[in-house]
Amino acid sequence: MTKISAQRSFILALVAAVGTFGGFCAAPARADYAVLRSGLRLHITGYEVSGERARLTVEGGIVDVAASELVSVEPEDTFPALPATSAATQGPYSRLIHAAAEKHGVDEKLIAHVIAEESNFNPRAVSRKQALGLMQLLPETAAHYSVLNVFDPAQNIDAGTHYLKDLLARYSGNLVLALAAYNAGPEMVARYGGIPPFAETQLYVKRITAKLAQDVADNVQVRHIPSKN
Repeated sequence: MTKISAQRSFILALVAAVGTFGGFCAAPARADYAVLRSGLRLHITGYEVSGERARLTVEGGIVDVAASELVSVEPEDTFPALPATSAATQGPYSRLIHAAAEKHGVDEKLIAHVIAEESNFNPRAVSRKQALGLMQLLPETAAHYSVLNVFDPAQNIDAGTHYLKDLLARYSGNLVLALAAYNAGPEMVARYGGIPPFAETQLYVKRITAKLAQDVADNVQVRHIPSKN
């Protein structure tokens, strides 16, 4: 079995497990992140500081913390969509995605969905944390994979795909952990022994695995459409 075939088998298993994430296909509202002194980032829809306490409004309730624990409130990164990129593997970078998938043995739909989440297919995207380009490579990651021009789509996609390949190998093909590490960093996955308790990372993993599961479901439906005589 090829590496890509093994990944597709794993994605197929996600279809059966899709309910474990809850609200999988619902698109969450974009909001802000409250950054706590512990390093935890909470996805919030509002907050209020009163005296020595801070009340953070999160999905499903209120989190009350000491005001001294609230380091900052950061807006969620958003990147405008570019024209003609609605189809995951049929946009302007489909050739580069396909080439990287073949070179590194990574499913091209996985690459496309990561790009969609990371930069909305914007090759000039720059995040607050200085993650750059289509696959939002940090400078140290770009340097590790010998990227000369991080805004060059071919170099960025190749390096980002190589990084995905290395993360999948690191976690023995566990796609969920690889995605969590791509978003939050391998050190956070190691610290928490799995997906970190960051709403940003949890939503990131849910959205991409949901899209991959839907890809598989759509493919199954297409195969079962009866031919017209």
